[in-house]
Amino acid sequence: MSSIDKQPVIADFRTHESDTGSCEVQIALLTARVKHLTEHLRTHKKDFHSRRGLIAMTSRRRKLLDYLKRHELEKYNDMIKRLGLRR
Repeated sequence: MSSIDKQPVIADFRTHESDTGSCEVQIALLTARVKHLTEHLRTHKKDFHSRRGLIAMTSRRRKLLDYLKRHELEKYNDMIKRLGLRR
């Protein structure tokens, strides 16, 4: 199972040069991991341990998106649009 390449995702969503942990970057990285794991689960339908991890990741992403929505609505709307998430 190959992993995702984090550097391009961080470069696309960072707010300044040394930003690696802002809310936007964390949401983008979680989205990339969710997409990767979703593809894995399409071929391995009975992998329930990975499915549990996927649910945990989506929950963490949901909490980060809720935080962003409460504090910076414009950035939230931009993130939803850029990542193509349904809300």
